[in-house]
Amino acid sequence: MRSILPGWTRPLLAAAGLFFSAQAAAGTPAEEFGVAPWTEAVVSVAEFEPATRLFREAGGWRLTLSGDIARRELDYWKLPAAVSARFERWCAPLAETGCIRFVRFAGLAQEPIRPGARAWDTGGIYSVMVRSDDVEALYRHALSIGWWAESPPISFRFGQSDLKNVVLQGPHGINLAVYERVSPAFATFPVGRISQGFNSMRMVKSRPAARDFYRDALGFGVLFDSDREPPEPAFSNFGIPYNLTPQIARAAAALYPVAGETGRVEVMQIQGFTGRDHSAKAVPPNLGVLSVRYPVRDLAAYRSRLLAKNAPIPYETDRVPVAGIGTVDLVAVRDPDGNLTEFYSVQDRAQ
Repeated sequence: MRSILPGWTRPLLAAAGLFFSAQAAAGTPAEEFGVAPWTEAVVSVAEFEPATRLFREAGGWRLTLSGDIARRELDYWKLPAAVSARFERWCAPLAETGCIRFVRFAGLAQEPIRPGARAWDTGGIYSVMVRSDDVEALYRHALSIGWWAESPPISFRFGQSDLKNVVLQGPHGINLAVYERVSPAFATFPVGRISQGFNSMRMVKSRPAARDFYRDALGFGVLFDSDREPPEPAFSNFGIPYNLTPQIARAAAALYPVAGETGRVEVMQIQGFTGRDHSAKAVPPNLGVLSVRYPVRDLAAYRSRLLAKNAPIPYETDRVPVAGIGTVDLVAVRDPDGNLTEFYSVQDRAQ
């Protein structure tokens, strides 16, 4: 997603204190509790194959584990006794983090979290972000198997980097935001056609309110924070008409628990358009991206911080078996736009 701005704006925004934060060079409150980058996104699907096919065929992702979801985890999600679920956990080649846990629920009616949504509609996690070594080829492959896109790939410059980006749309509004760094080469983690997930996007009613929640309540650091647009028209990957792009500000902030290239969360407010609010649908077992899961060393202490900061906790439990991770304590928070973020600590590791 083009939530980052062209290179000519970078010095201006940095000087104004609006873009790159000084926190990027320092530790964060979340890091003090041992919050680490998210290990997996949880995505609810009607069927596995239509959702996983692109990752397998184009990205070489591998199925690391599959099976039934434990009753205790379903109870954590407050689902009726008649509900059951199976999962498939897929990871990029050579990666054990930034994975996707696809979940197929049964025994209860479902609807998409973001039905027929446009980018400026709020509520529900909009996308999982990945990198690619060839956005154009991935775009063509996605279209050939029935995926769609917000727009054809766009090219832009950010700082000293030349980038390409496309937002691919899968079943039930599952969006995959793909970035290719054309130059200089990206070397922090393996990329391939579809890399591990490194960020997730939420469309929000108020960028300042959403930013403050993740910064002040969750203790995340701010990577960038901006509400400016270049003065010239440019093609948008959010469906904004070409001639309106200078006026419709895509105000965004990116945050992280630990400085680095993974585990981020991004919030965006598309100012000037008023869409629908889908926050009430952003609950299990509805279809789409349900959450991202962050491991925490000291979850009990971190939970106390969340309560002290008035972060809503709709779901929590202890000693729940999560296949592939182990027996964990789990806490989920809901942001001002209804989006879920989960935190877990491992009590007994998976064998």
